[in-house]
Amino acid sequence: MKSAALAAVLGTLIATPALAQGVPYACPVLASHVVANDGLTRSRAAVKSGRIVILAVGSSSIEGVGASSRSLGFVPLLQAGLERRLPGVQVTLINRGIGGETARDTAMRLEAEVTLARPDLVIWQLGTNDILRDRSTDDILTDFQAGRAVLDRERADVLLIDPQRLPETTTNPAFRGRNPALGDISTVIDQQATASGYAVLHRFTAMADWSGLDRGGVGPDDLHLNDWGYACWAEVTAEGLADALR
Repeated sequence: MKSAALAAVLGTLIATPALAQGVPYACPVLASHVVANDGLTRSRAAVKSGRIVILAVGSSSIEGVGASSRSLGFVPLLQAGLERRLPGVQVTLINRGIGGETARDTAMRLEAEVTLARPDLVIWQLGTNDILRDRSTDDILTDFQAGRAVLDRERADVLLIDPQRLPETTTNPAFRGRNPALGDISTVIDQQATASGYAVLHRFTAMADWSGLDRGGVGPDDLHLNDWGYACWAEVTAEGLADALR
C-alpha cells in the first residue's frame, strides 16, 4: 500500500480497539500495553508545564529502517500521536536510533546523548539484536545496569521497549524459532523495569494481536517493521504513554 493511502485510512483502522465479538482488529490500540511502574514523574510535570522533550534510543526500529519514508517511522508517528492526545503540549521527540545496536552499544553512548538532549523522558528500545546475536541474559543485564546508572544519575524518566516478534513463517535460519527467546528477554526487561521504577511498553505482547496485518507488521526481510507495523506500534505507545502522562 502506498504511503498516501496508508495515511488516509490509518486513523480509521487503529482507532477502534476490538470488534464487538471480542475479535481484535488488525491493530488493537490498548493503553494497557504501557505500564508506568510509578515512574514518569518528571514527564508528567513537563506535560503540565506545556512542553516535554523525549529522547528515543535503540536500534533500527527506532531509527525507522523498513518504513517507506522517514515520516512513517516509529518516532515521527509517535510524536504525532502524542500531539493529538496531549493538545496544547509542545512535544519534541529526538530520534537517536542506530541500526544494529545491542544494549551495550546504546548504554555506551547514553551519557553523551542525554547530556546533549536534556530530555524529560528517555525511550530505550532494547533486546532484539542481543537475542539475534545469541548474547546471554547476564550480559544483557550487565549492559542494562550500566545504562541505568547513567539514566538515574541524569534523573531522566525512562520508558523501556522490549523486543519485537518475528514472523513464524520466516525461512531465514538466523530468525527461525527465535520468538521464544525474544519473549523470555521481554519478561526480563519487564522485571527490570519494575525493579527500576521505569515505565515499560510490552511491544512483544502487543504484536501478538497483529495477525490481521500483512506479515504481522514485519517487512519482507522478516526483521524490520513495515509501514503498518510502525503505525500500530506508534499508536499503541502513544495511547499508553499519553494516558500515563495525563
